[in-house]
Amino acid sequence: MSIKTWLMNRLAGDPTPTAVEVEEFFNIQAELVIRNLAFQTAVNLVANSVSKCEFKTYFKNEEVKKQEYYLWNVEPNKNQNSSEFIHEWISKLYEYNECLIIESNGQLLVADSFSKKDYALFDCQFTGVTVEDLTFNKTFSMSEVMYFKLNNKDIRKLINGMYESYGKLISYAQNSYSKSRGSKGILDVNGIAEGKVNFKDTYEKLMNERFKKFFEADNAVLPLFDGYKYTDIGSKTYSNEGTRDIKAMVDDIYDFTARGFGIPPVMLKGDTASLGDSVVNNLLTFCVDPLTDMLQEEIVRKRSGYSGFSQGTYLEIDTKAIKHIDLLSVSTAIDKLIGSGAFCINDIRKLVGDQVIDKPWAWQHWITKNYSSVEDLLTALNGEDDTNGQTEANKKEGGE
Repeated sequence: MSIKTWLMNRLAGDPTPTAVEVEEFFNIQAELVIRNLAFQTAVNLVANSVSKCEFKTYFKNEEVKKQEYYLWNVEPNKNQNSSEFIHEWISKLYEYNECLIIESNGQLLVADSFSKKDYALFDCQFTGVTVEDLTFNKTFSMSEVMYFKLNNKDIRKLINGMYESYGKLISYAQNSYSKSRGSKGILDVNGIAEGKVNFKDTYEKLMNERFKKFFEADNAVLPLFDGYKYTDIGSKTYSNEGTRDIKAMVDDIYDFTARGFGIPPVMLKGDTASLGDSVVNNLLTFCVDPLTDMLQEEIVRKRSGYSGFSQGTYLEIDTKAIKHIDLLSVSTAIDKLIGSGAFCINDIRKLVGDQVIDKPWAWQHWITKNYSSVEDLLTALNGEDDTNGQTEANKKEGGE
């Protein structure tokens, strides 16, 4: 039973729900909490990852930190910093499978709602664009906005469709657990008790009041009248089930959600003991990198265009800052990176999150004597052979 069906039944008939309907309603609530918690956990994980990225800006193929850099990395608008902005951006993208960002007076704003009119050969049109309590009284064309679409199929609808069938198993497990922990018994009523004048009143009071208080109390005594005998069978009929079956099903929901997002399941469930470099690398490779590529492409084509891009003006979302770097564990790798001449000292300092050194020598590339080209090695070997040959010749001449 869905919440909509439950409410329609209540409005059409008796507003007083039955005990079964109340139980179903709370099962629905529990299911919604579990599925929403798993979904929001995944969204927050992706949003946290993207917010750690550096939005690098380039002008004529040189990295610069000017207005555009400040806009994406510090203050996109007057009411949000970059982390808040990115969280709203990513959350709406996964919540609705699309997101719209507009620029107004030099500020980047995430639209709360909008209507989109599609065209095959012309710019799509956006109307009714609303941000907070402001609705823009204009029509935006596709070239004026940044429009992001996550998938052709709405991931949340697909996940919710799976939840609807799987949620029945969780409800069944919850009911089974409640039954296994419930108090059950047999009440024997003999003919003497049934023959009394006040039997009906006594029986109803016993069942509706005394037994209710007896079962709800931690410690209690149940007085019985002559002709009544109660036998407890709760521990004999139902097994001593735990909550592990229910927890396993909840973990399954996290697994299904993680697969939909491309996130390693152990990371979504917070299993820190299983986290390693391979898990983080999988998150970056299959979830964050494809997402940032899509975001970056839309930003570049709208903010720079072909004319700017062809002249080296573009934006790049650097995901290297997502992964925490322990300097002691990568000290050998740092030595190799610098000693091979692949990176300079400031490149490494930026990579590990430290400030660059504003000195010319920190931007120079260094290479150890262990590295040389094949040509230099052959030249050195030939020179050594020539030297040895001359030495032997000199010895002969000297001997003569």
